Amino acid sequence: MGDRLKIPKPTARRLSLYLRELEALKETNLISVNSGQLGKALGLTGAQVRKDFATFGTFGRPGVGYIIEPLCEQLRQIMGTDRTWDVAVVGAGKIGQAISGYPRFIDRGFNVVAVFDNNPNIIGSEVANHTVRPVADMTRIIPLRNIKLAILSVPVDVSQELADRLVASGITGILNFAPVRLQVPEGVGVSSVDFSRSLEQLAFETSINFS
Repeated sequence: MGDRLKIPKPTARRLSLYLRELEALKETNLISVNSGQLGKALGLTGAQVRKDFATFGTFGRPGVGYIIEPLCEQLRQIMGTDRTWDVAVVGAGKIGQAISGYPRFIDRGFNVVAVFDNNPNIIGSEVANHTVRPVADMTRIIPLRNIKLAILSVPVDVSQELADRLVASGITGILNFAPVRLQVPEGVGVSSVDFSRSLEQLAFETSINFS
């Protein structure tokens, strides 16, 4: 299996797409799938699928393709989702509340165990069976619980400050919902979700289709 640190980022991003599609195929009781079928379902070529999987070793069988169940297990192991990750949510506004209560996270191996906010009107309230704690408690609770992943759903003007505090508390992966590029040390991963940018891209693609 290849070194995770040397995995091309586009390949790493596609792993979850492969896993999701394979799990959907498994639900149909399909036993195997070839690279062409898997690629077509995701808008990729079969060659791209084979190249991505070759990064981690040899998964397929000549004349058979990929056996779905063991391939799902191997992808979960590669992605680190064959274990449960405790997650902290910072920002208990509407987005944070929706994220904290999202039921499918636990099915994917992610367990929200702490929710933080700076708003005195929110601190102490219950969000998805979690008592919202003040941001000041992060430096104590995150190391105590050995939490490594955090979801940041706060306004832009405080996002970098809170990201810095998360990193100082031991967080090594941040899912960022603020429309800003966070600066983090090497070894800390950031994945950003920008709703406006996604809508702009959709608007662009739609305008091409109707031009």
